[in-house]
Amino acid sequence: MVWSARPILNFYASRETAERAAHTFERDLAGYGLLSPEAEKYLNLKIHQIQPLEYFTVGPYSVMAFPANHAPGMGAMLYAIEAGGRALFYGTDTGTLFEQTWEALRHHRMRFNVVILDHTYGPEQSGTDHLSAYQVIEHIARMRSEGLLRPDARVFATHIAHEGNPAHPDLLAFAWLYGYEVAHDGLVVTI
Repeated sequence: MVWSARPILNFYASRETAERAAHTFERDLAGYGLLSPEAEKYLNLKIHQIQPLEYFTVGPYSVMAFPANHAPGMGAMLYAIEAGGRALFYGTDTGTLFEQTWEALRHHRMRFNVVILDHTYGPEQSGTDHLSAYQVIEHIARMRSEGLLRPDARVFATHIAHEGNPAHPDLLAFAWLYGYEVAHDGLVVTI
């Protein structure tokens, strides 16, 4: 097989995430470093190290990464993605957004058509390393009050855990009452 004829897989990650992926790759899979030029050539891979709160482009998309409030020291990120006047915020696998994220969203005058938020914990649980149902509701209210959501914006909950969240039909009814939707496998959203 000719690897050069295949499209390159671009991997965007913080330094910490890239280093952790490289360590895991070397330890568990290949026995050689993922961050080496040889690995990039053999795997047809290009690793791009990104910084939080800085824009970067991926094809037609303008992207800004934000630090996730999850797994300190791992470099986990959340993303605002914009193209053609439409914008998405991908905020999953995180606890409450850091204040610096809120400040950056306001500073850059971001307005989202779609927001995807972590919803690991249900209405009867408090969130710490992940958001709970009521923290999702608080985030949506703050986004609305700070003008971060367009009038027709849709907000989706994802990363739903079994513990603490009600059965799917009940969670759908709960979410509807509070103005958001519950994502599901196979969901396709046009932005």
